[in-house]
Amino acid sequence: MATTHTPKTYPPVGVLLREWRSARRMSQLDMALECGMSARHLGFVETGKAQPSREAVGRFADALSLPLRERNALLLAAGFAGQHAERDLAAPAMARMRDAVDLILEHQNPYPAFLLNRHFDVLAANDAAVRVNRLVMGGRESKHANLLRQIFDPDDFRAVIANWTDVATGFLRRLHDHLAATPGDEKGRALLDELLLYPGVPQEWRFRPIDSATEAVLTLDFRSPRGNLRFFETITAFAAPLDVTLDELRIDCAFPVDQLTALICAELAAGAPL
Repeated sequence: MATTHTPKTYPPVGVLLREWRSARRMSQLDMALECGMSARHLGFVETGKAQPSREAVGRFADALSLPLRERNALLLAAGFAGQHAERDLAAPAMARMRDAVDLILEHQNPYPAFLLNRHFDVLAANDAAVRVNRLVMGGRESKHANLLRQIFDPDDFRAVIANWTDVATGFLRRLHDHLAATPGDEKGRALLDELLLYPGVPQEWRFRPIDSATEAVLTLDFRSPRGNLRFFETITAFAAPLDVTLDELRIDCAFPVDQLTALICAELAAGAPL
């Protein structure tokens, strides 16, 4: 029997506009000026008294700096077809992009690197990431395929992160930034709710935590049998993506903060026992 899928329904386009405009803290007048229209006409669109053209929806999306997924949602809510495809990363059309991701992950060895989606699910990791994870976890595998769950779960990586408060608040700010950019992301909101249920997580972190770190960049300090491993991260993204999947991919590359960390990573790559 063929499986049928119920198409996703969207709120009226005016409701989405108000929601995203509020998330961007833009007044109706500011947005109208940015879009080259009167505040009165924008108000009619938001209340449903006027229906925007496809071109006007594009101007709304530009003014709000919407990610590609949200641009599609705004078009669909206004009764138009989505503009940007969402291909699986394994699709033949994505082969060259997969090659680029694999090259970055491989080139990052002997230091860890991860491929993440917008919800911080770990889609791929290089060999160095596997080696370092096994070292700090005493050979145990992580319980989760989601980076935030790994960081917040006391039975996972949280137990070996020496500066857990700084790391947890740093990553939580990234989640808050994502939710501010995509206020309709129900899965992201559910992930935030889940993280707040872990023991020892302050409920005020439901709002964007205040940065208390004093270093130039956030470091991730892991306890290990070989001594503390200290890393900082860089994030790589595709420039000018036209596909939803590519727009949401991020490659987190970790670099050693000190010589001890660099030495241990090199020794692990050379086959030193954990």
